[in-house]
Amino acid sequence: MRVLVVGGGGREHALCWTISGSPLVEKLWCAPGNAGIAQDAHCVDISPEDVDALVRFSLENKVELVVIGPEAPLVLGLSDRLREKGIRAFGPSADAAILEGSKGYMKDLCTRYNIPTASYGRFTEPAPAKAFIEDRGAPIVVKADGLAAGKGVIICETVDQAHQVVDEMLIGGAFGEAGAEIVVEEFMEGVEASFFALVDGENALPLASAQDHKRVGDGDTGPNTGGMGAYSPAPVVTDEIVDIVMEKIVLPTVAGMKADGKPYQGVLYAGLMLTDDGPKLVEYNVRFGDPECQVLMTRLMSDLVPALIAACDGELKDFDLRWFDEAALTVVMASNGYPRSYEKGTIIGGLDKAGKIAGALIFHAGTSTNETGETVATGGRVLNVTANGDSIAQAQERAYKAVERIDWPGGFCRRDIGWQAI
Repeated sequence: MRVLVVGGGGREHALCWTISGSPLVEKLWCAPGNAGIAQDAHCVDISPEDVDALVRFSLENKVELVVIGPEAPLVLGLSDRLREKGIRAFGPSADAAILEGSKGYMKDLCTRYNIPTASYGRFTEPAPAKAFIEDRGAPIVVKADGLAAGKGVIICETVDQAHQVVDEMLIGGAFGEAGAEIVVEEFMEGVEASFFALVDGENALPLASAQDHKRVGDGDTGPNTGGMGAYSPAPVVTDEIVDIVMEKIVLPTVAGMKADGKPYQGVLYAGLMLTDDGPKLVEYNVRFGDPECQVLMTRLMSDLVPALIAACDGELKDFDLRWFDEAALTVVMASNGYPRSYEKGTIIGGLDKAGKIAGALIFHAGTSTNETGETVATGGRVLNVTANGDSIAQAQERAYKAVERIDWPGGFCRRDIGWQAI
């Protein structure tokens, strides 16, 4: 089988690493890929958002399965275009990708189908948003409605801060078009967890549990990021929680999307808050989480490719996946300054030494190779230093040993990934 993975981050490196090991795969490309992905797939210089070029490449190279990593090409309709040409595409249609593309749509879906989530309001003007905030009090959460690279969610500790964030989004254009409409919602108390399921339009297959760390600083301090680390399994996601989430959140969503004429096919990522009243939905993403994908792929025992095909072909009903008992943990190394402005082009050394730690893998996110063959940082989140172990504590120990071998003065990481479980 000839497979194309779309994207160039750590999630896509983990997917390429996994897919490249399938005996079903004859040739594997990644667009655009990165310095690490080049070790597992043929990288092609096509932007994930250049839908026309991706479709053309797939046709010219007789690609049989396209696995779409990031959300942007899904919202732009890449899946639809590929399916029109008879090419299997793992990822939802543009209509279904609205689950992530509009937080307001997702919240309205929850209301229509009785899916537990925080109370909320949708606003395009500052005055009614501020009145809603005054009525509800703080802490409270203000979200840009559209795609904001994981940074459009602001937890406001005071009413004044919430008012300021409303002005920054609706008047100041802090998130551009993504923040032209906002969602203001109740702040939920509890423990966050990530829940993933493969979906074929009607059936859903839950994956192993995971938990990530959104805040940039140790002790969950500082601004939200795209994710600073993750581990799997998540002890808080018990078998009972899995059953409740499937029954009350995932399956009603799949049925609701089908009833709305937007059948969902791909991977559905539910961000959960485990509250005293049970699991509640924080938000949906329409792709694998990053960095959760990295720990899931290192724990997956089964061949991923047949599962992706089953999701594309509507045949997940009797499908199953097997997982290694070992735990996995990944530490994100980011450029100094992230998630705000950061320097690009800094040189990274010691990657070979880091990869020799027992159980360790280095997934690349924002990297490229310069003219002299050195690995350089090209993004905010740059490396995912990942390790397996008999326990989360052992996986953590191995991952940080690998981190210590990386010579990169231009980068930093959190030092407490996995603390909730340990």
